[in-house]
Amino acid sequence: MTTTTDTRRAAAHPAAARSATAAKRNDLVLAAFRVVVSFLFGLHGLQGLGFLGGIDGQGGAVPFGSWPGWYGSVIELVGAVLVLTGLAARPAAFVLSGVMAYAYFTVHQPEALLPMHNMGELAAVYSWIFLLLAVLGPGAFTVQRALRR
Repeated sequence: MTTTTDTRRAAAHPAAARSATAAKRNDLVLAAFRVVVSFLFGLHGLQGLGFLGGIDGQGGAVPFGSWPGWYGSVIELVGAVLVLTGLAARPAAFVLSGVMAYAYFTVHQPEALLPMHNMGELAAVYSWIFLLLAVLGPGAFTVQRALRR
C-alpha cells in the first residue's frame, strides 16, 4: 500500500532532478558568460597597453604611467585575468565595475547625456556586467574552486 508521504516523495523526485539539472546548466552558462566577457575585456586592456593594434589601430599605447589611462589598462588586464580564472572573482569584478563606471562618468558622460550619443555604451554595459558578476559570483567552474579540492 502506498502512503501519502511516498506519493509526495515520488512526485517531488522529478522536480528535484529538474532543479539539479537547471542548477548545472546555470553554472555552465555563468562560467561561459564569465570567461567570454573577461576574455574580451582583457583584450581591451591589452589594447590600451599597445597590443592588438593599440588604441589608435597602429600599435599606439597609452603613455606609460599616465593617469588614468595606463593604470586603467593594467587594472582591466589584471582584473580580467582574475575574473576569467575565478580567483578572487567577486572583488575583481566589483573593482572592474567601478573602473568602467569611472570611465563612463569621466570620459563619456561629459560629451552627451545618453550612452548612444557619447559613445559610452560599452563602458556602461561592462560596468553593469561586472556588477552582476560581483553579486552572483563566478559560478562553480573556477580555478579557485579546483584549488580548494
